[in-house]
Amino acid sequence: MNSIIALLQDIDIKEKIKNAPDKGYEIGVFIGSMLPFVALVLIAYLIYRYNKKQNQ
Repeated sequence: MNSIIALLQDIDIKEKIKNAPDKGYEIGVFIGSMLPFVALVLIAYLIYRYNKKQNQ
């Protein structure tokens, strides 16, 4: 299921970049696609750190 969603999103991003008016739009699309991943990693790290402190 996740691979299907990833493929659909990948096509959408390529389409957006192809129709981009300038290079600034490409950078925005890249940052926007990476932002959810970075947020999830940050949340996971904060939970890990919180639990590590609770065990000590």
